[in-house]
Amino acid sequence: MSQIYFSEDHEWVEVEGDTATVGITDYAQEQLGDVVFVETPEIGATLEQGDEAGVVESVKAASEVYSPVSGEVSAVNEELADNPGLVNDEPEDGAWFFKLTLADASELEALMDAAAYKAFCKEQG
Repeated sequence: MSQIYFSEDHEWVEVEGDTATVGITDYAQEQLGDVVFVETPEIGATLEQGDEAGVVESVKAASEVYSPVSGEVSAVNEELADNPGLVNDEPEDGAWFFKLTLADASELEALMDAAAYKAFCKEQG
């Protein structure tokens, strides 16, 4: 069974076993507007929690995507290169950015569950 966590940088991470799938939240894509470009990390890259892992650009702004947990990148969503608008259509489903092999499951404790993230977004205005 998978578990979903959220970061204060508006990334979501779905953890199943030792695999973490990362993307940006619906709130983040709403703030960005129409996404026109996505850059993902290289497969095999080692990321520490909080490292810049990619970039998402919209008609309004460019924003970094951070890794909410540490690990080695095992896959990237190749579809986003040809179809960055998928981030607007399916931000918390089909438009995942990358997967990594989780290095330290205890890092998940610093992230929020869905209810806490919803409250955090309300505070953001």
